[in-house]
Amino acid sequence: MRHTPDPTRRLTRELTRRLTRRLTAALTAGALALTTANATPAAAGAAPAPVPGLATATGHRQDPHLLRLLRAMTLRDKAAQLFVLQIHGTSADTTDPADVAANRRLYGADNAAQVIARYHPGGFLYYSASPANVQNPRQLAAFSNGIQRAAAAQPLPIPATIATDQEGGIVARVQPPATQSPGAMALAAGRRAADARALARVTGRELRAIGINQDYAPDADVNVNPANPVIGVRSFGSDPALVSRMVTAQIDGYRAGGVTPTVKHFPGHGDTTTDSHTGVPRIGHTRAQWERLDLPPFRAAVARGADAIMTAHIIVPALDPSEDPATLSRPILTGILRDRLHYRGVIVTDALDMKGVRDKYGDERVPVLALKAGADVLLKPPADASGTGVFARQLDAVVTAVRTGELTERRLDASVYRVLELKKRRGLFHDPYADESKVDAVVGAPAHRAAAQRATDRTTTLVKDSAGLLPLRPGPRRVLVTGWGAPTTALAGEMTARGATATVRETGLSPTPARIAQTLAAARDQDLLVAVTNRAWDVKDESPHNGPGQRDLVKALAATGKPLIVVAARDPYDIAWFPEAPTYLATYSATAEALRSTAKVLYGETAPRGRLPVTITAADDPGTVLYRFGHGLRYHR
Repeated sequence: MRHTPDPTRRLTRELTRRLTRRLTAALTAGALALTTANATPAAAGAAPAPVPGLATATGHRQDPHLLRLLRAMTLRDKAAQLFVLQIHGTSADTTDPADVAANRRLYGADNAAQVIARYHPGGFLYYSASPANVQNPRQLAAFSNGIQRAAAAQPLPIPATIATDQEGGIVARVQPPATQSPGAMALAAGRRAADARALARVTGRELRAIGINQDYAPDADVNVNPANPVIGVRSFGSDPALVSRMVTAQIDGYRAGGVTPTVKHFPGHGDTTTDSHTGVPRIGHTRAQWERLDLPPFRAAVARGADAIMTAHIIVPALDPSEDPATLSRPILTGILRDRLHYRGVIVTDALDMKGVRDKYGDERVPVLALKAGADVLLKPPADASGTGVFARQLDAVVTAVRTGELTERRLDASVYRVLELKKRRGLFHDPYADESKVDAVVGAPAHRAAAQRATDRTTTLVKDSAGLLPLRPGPRRVLVTGWGAPTTALAGEMTARGATATVRETGLSPTPARIAQTLAAARDQDLLVAVTNRAWDVKDESPHNGPGQRDLVKALAATGKPLIVVAARDPYDIAWFPEAPTYLATYSATAEALRSTAKVLYGETAPRGRLPVTITAADDPGTVLYRFGHGLRYHR
């Protein structure tokens, strides 16, 4: 049979050839112009001077091709290369009126292609909502290619970083049909570094297939605070050694999949009760506590050659008495990360629209202070109170800081070189494009989904079964599935498939007393009750907290005396608020895979193999341990 060449692959190859030709021509022209302008007697092709004092991430000498590119850049181009921006729309050249209006407010440009032509930023960050960039894998591949085409069309064609947050579990910007990996705490419950590595590789392959070349994962925070509102199950747990082992496995996996892993959030966001998106967290660890708890995963990541590390917008007085957030702290980023840990990779700030970094100095000072502290990449400039983007002002502030001597151009060059070197190491200068003809074969491939399900089956943790209720026998029984969200319907469907007659009574994150009473009435003629919880520990009765409703619902169901199973579909700590619950499982997320695994465990089709990666203490007495790190019941047949 005659093979018909795929037009998408042919276009991708042609675009790559054009990018290479344009870059070569631009470098040659830039080198000649610089030689003429500076009256340098050396030939235009001579190796340019290296950036003074810069140790490369690879340990090799500085790349002369990247140095030529650096020398061909204007000061403004250099500063812009350090910014990674959010963008509205689902294509690089969107004309959707709402997206155009939003982009004009942020950048004075209609879409990503116009932003690139006007500013030449280093890259873009995809979101699934606010802004909504994600529709489906094919659309994302086309979006990414549009961005890279626009970057390649510039006088100095530098490929774009295209990034997202695809941690797995509760943080996954690209939803099905993309493979959904278990989150960090779930993988840690399974205790298999091989699973963490393999699924990071799967995630990396699927992201690269749609043109995303950097993942803001894995999370290296050691979650020792059950009330942590922003990390929780995004962490691999409370044990620094376990977290270190899983983080380094995922670094290997993401790189094998073709994307840049980004280890976060230095110097450690695992012990806070404040969300840095909405406040300024303060970490009260002593220096000795930080060395013992927070440092080990980051030290392990550096030793593994981490490509990128993301900062945290947190105050750690033991590390910097000035009480500057770590993102703006030279003692933390340069003194510890660069000088003590000898980290040579890229330092990425967390998003600059977060309250944790904006309060003390104001938006226009933040990028300059972050660069002075030691950061390289400035992520997601915000909008001001009027909704007007501050990126242009932040870019001007960096340029002005160099011109006035507050920042040296040598300091700027070091960051730009690290960014360019990382892009080269990921192969972006060779071929930044996604092969749109292969998207469907890679994203959500059956082998990938099967691997995710197998790994998830090893994570479900049976914490308590004092009534000996499990495993259930398949067959007829009347079951009420109640509690939080869509997982109630999904779990009811799994139980129906096994012979039960399941009724769903969804009560949300904050069930009212009236809703609880209705649920109790519905429970009267049921044989079995199943309650799904999501952060039931968050009992503070004020916005934005969940309030006591989930706790009260479970307590009321337990008081009926009917057989009760509680499934914590996020944080495993919920049982501390209703210790009388007779049967309790932790799934760590509510993905379809996690709920499928839960049903298998409930019916004995799969043995419960997960072990707690944290310690659960009493709600009213943190010194009283209810379930220790490593706890997990097994079935005895």
